[in-house]
Amino acid sequence: MNPYEILHQTQRQRVSDGITRALLENCESAPHTLLLVWSQLGDFDSLEYAWWLKREAEKLQAKGIAIRAIGIGNLDSGKQFCNYTGFPAEWLFVDPDAQLHRQLNLYPGLCVKLPGLSTTQTAWLNLLLMCGGFGSPGTLAEVFRGYWGDRKAPQLIDDKEVVKAAPLPPLQGSFFKLAGGSGFQRPFELATLRLRNMAEVLSNWNTYVSNPAYLTQRGGTFFFDGSGKLLYEHRDRGILGWAANMSQPLSFLL
Repeated sequence: MNPYEILHQTQRQRVSDGITRALLENCESAPHTLLLVWSQLGDFDSLEYAWWLKREAEKLQAKGIAIRAIGIGNLDSGKQFCNYTGFPAEWLFVDPDAQLHRQLNLYPGLCVKLPGLSTTQTAWLNLLLMCGGFGSPGTLAEVFRGYWGDRKAPQLIDDKEVVKAAPLPPLQGSFFKLAGGSGFQRPFELATLRLRNMAEVLSNWNTYVSNPAYLTQRGGTFFFDGSGKLLYEHRDRGILGWAANMSQPLSFLL
C-alpha cells in the first residue's frame, strides 16, 4: 500500500478526547493535507516541528491545509506536548508502540546491540551514538548550526520576546543582536530554543517518554492533495533531520 492508503486506514487515540478515531477524519474537504508522523513526543524533532507550525499557522490556515500529527507516546504525553507547544490537541494522535512508523517503513534509528543490555539500555546506547552522528547523518552539523547561526534562516526570536531556558537567566530577544545583528538566525538563537525544549522534557521525562524502547525511532512528513495524491514526503534519516531544508523547514508548503 502507498502511504495514503496506510494513513487513511489508520485509527489511533486522539489527544483531545481520548477517543480512537481515523487519522484523516474531517480532512476530506481540504485541498491539501499535511500528515506528520513524529518520533517520541519528547524528542527535539517533534517539539521543533510543532514550534515551526505555530510560527507559520496563519499562512498554513490561509492555504486551507489540514494538519494531523501522530507521535510516539500516550495520552498524558500528548496533553503535555500540546500544553507546551500550543499544537491543537484535536489534531494530535498517539501511537505508544510506533506501529504506524513500522508500517510506513520509517527509519528505526541505530540498532547496535550488546550482550547483557536491556531493551531500555540498548535504546539509550543507540540514542547517545546517534547524538554523536553515528547512524544519524547531519546531526552534528545541525547541532553546530544552532550555535553558529544561519543567514539563510529567518530570525527565530523577536527582539521583545523573553526566553526562559534553564539554567540560563531569562533572555530578551534583543540580546541576540549582540551576536551579529537581526533579520536572520543569529548565533546561539536556535541553541537557546533547543535548551528550552530540553529543560521542558527533562523536567517531565516520565510523562513524555512512556516507552524508552523507541527513543531512536525517526519520523516522516507526508503532504497530499485533495484526492490523496502524494505531493511531497520526507523520511527522517537521523536526529535533527526532520526537514529536507532545516533553514526553511516548511518551504515545501509556503
